[in-house]
Amino acid sequence: KLVSRFLKDESGATAIEYGLIAALISVALITGATAVGSKLNTVFMGISGSMEDAATKAAAQTGTP
Repeated sequence: KLVSRFLKDESGATAIEYGLIAALISVALITGATAVGSKLNTVFMGISGSMEDAATKAAAQTGTP
């Protein structure tokens, strides 16, 4: 009786399914965050370069190093 009840119990299978779904969602979130992070890095590097150029030009016009 105990063995047949154990074989009919599907709660373990449900837990495994939820675990797989959570793992897939995690992979999707990590992939998305990596892509967004790379694009943000490119944007901030461009802004940093523009600010450095502006500071260099301002220093050249005022004669300060």
